[in-house]
Amino acid sequence: MDENALSKLIIGAAIDVHRHLGPGLLESAYEQCLAYEFSLQTIVFDRQKAIPVIYKGTKLDCGFRVDFLVGGLVVVELKAVEVLTAVHSAQVLTYLKLTGCKLGILLNFNETRMQTGIKRLVLDLSDYRKDYDEE
Repeated sequence: MDENALSKLIIGAAIDVHRHLGPGLLESAYEQCLAYEFSLQTIVFDRQKAIPVIYKGTKLDCGFRVDFLVGGLVVVELKAVEVLTAVHSAQVLTYLKLTGCKLGILLNFNETRMQTGIKRLVLDLSDYRKDYDEE
């Protein structure tokens, strides 16, 4: 399955979670429910996936974790904030660089309509993939 097909499944699952819970809960509640929804739909994912930083050719464990890595291809970052800001997008773009993934989905569950809380971020990482393929 490619990134676009996974994206549709991820967004559908997020909308389903939001329909059942609505806005106003903590991010951790949405994360737990989204993980459960992924499992129900047999969507392959890693939750709180640790990602190393490669600095000058050395892999360092800096404690970075993505909320979800879906299908090994899509980074999913959850928020439950009043407004998404540029730093939230920057966080996802950094995670894309560190994982070598091309697609990130930023989900803000603190919206009246989930559709307004979905942001897709795309990054061409042909230069970064070399760092991860060499390991």
